[in-house]
Amino acid sequence: MEKPVTDRPSEAEVEAAVRTLLRWTGDNPDREGLIDTPKRVAKAFREMFGGYDMCPAEELGRTFEEVAGYDDLVIVKDIHFHSHCEHHMVPIIGKAHVGYLPDGKVVGLSKIARVVDIFAHRLQTQEALTAQIAGVIQDVLNPRGVAVMIEAEHMCMAMRGIRKQGSTTLTSTFTGVFKDTPEEQVRFVTMVRGGGA
Repeated sequence: MEKPVTDRPSEAEVEAAVRTLLRWTGDNPDREGLIDTPKRVAKAFREMFGGYDMCPAEELGRTFEEVAGYDDLVIVKDIHFHSHCEHHMVPIIGKAHVGYLPDGKVVGLSKIARVVDIFAHRLQTQEALTAQIAGVIQDVLNPRGVAVMIEAEHMCMAMRGIRKQGSTTLTSTFTGVFKDTPEEQVRFVTMVRGGGA
């Protein structure tokens, strides 16, 4: 999976665009409180959308095979993230639960969280985010199966439009054994929800 390639505008162009938006809101971009806002927004966007500069597949490149024969479910749950809706560019705040059934090799647990962060630091829909996380893990690690569940609140529903604060969207996707075996899906969800295996 390659990093997205775009023809990016310069910092000066970004700052000019922010000044235009400030004027469009009805405020004065030259007043004291806003004079440095264009620079701050450009810097914040570079950080919040830094996922475009990273390749999630590279994070999964180093694996370990000496795991004492362990071949059962590995879950990293409650991976908190923030992203931005590609439709309104407002925050999506949530947590991801990622599991996989190794096929001879495992990856460092922090790498799973990094994959979530890389995709989350791009403009997203929750459905695409869920599928992208599962897809790259399946493609790179080639496990027997991957399970991903995401729970998130969308500020595009809370701050505008219907204005329903606190509503949560759940998405999930399964590959391999998880897709083919409903019992494995149930086991994943049960473990994520705090039950036993």
